[in-house]
Amino acid sequence: MAVPKPRALAKDADDRPLVEAAQRDPANFGELYERYFELLYGYISKRVRDRDIAEDLTAEVFEKALANLKKFEWRGAPFAAWLIRIAANAIADQSKQAAREATAAVDPDELSVEPEMKGIEDRAQLFRLVNELPADQRHVVFERFVEQRSIREIALDLGRSEGAIKQLQFRALQRLRDQMEGPHA
Repeated sequence: MAVPKPRALAKDADDRPLVEAAQRDPANFGELYERYFELLYGYISKRVRDRDIAEDLTAEVFEKALANLKKFEWRGAPFAAWLIRIAANAIADQSKQAAREATAAVDPDELSVEPEMKGIEDRAQLFRLVNELPADQRHVVFERFVEQRSIREIALDLGRSEGAIKQLQFRALQRLRDQMEGPHA
């Protein structure tokens, strides 16, 4: 009775003639591609989560594998492990490149203090304008946007209808918008 081979070893043994044939003639690489496409695409797409990038990286991995196939040596690890290592390196390279591109895409002028100062000045002006609102509008704006309370809660607190609170909020926001966008803004 023959002892069954472990699945990984059996597949590794099946791969050896395919790999050796492809090493002799790259035209034979197609069988390895067919055998490992789903494995590699699954591995990459699980880590990248962008279909276009996963497809590009999968193609890149097979291109690198074909280009370096003559250097592949059997060292006890299955051929699939070699492909996965190439895929892991491609994913890491792609992540580094994406990070560099994101950093390069930031305009140095955006890093200056001026845009930040403009935002600070706008917020300061908004706080000043809120303080200039009539008391009931100021109260509604504070409760709604600072305290994060609902229209219903504010209506109950002030003893007014929800419609009245909505109207106060609308008028307050309209007044603030007009003043922020006005000629002195």
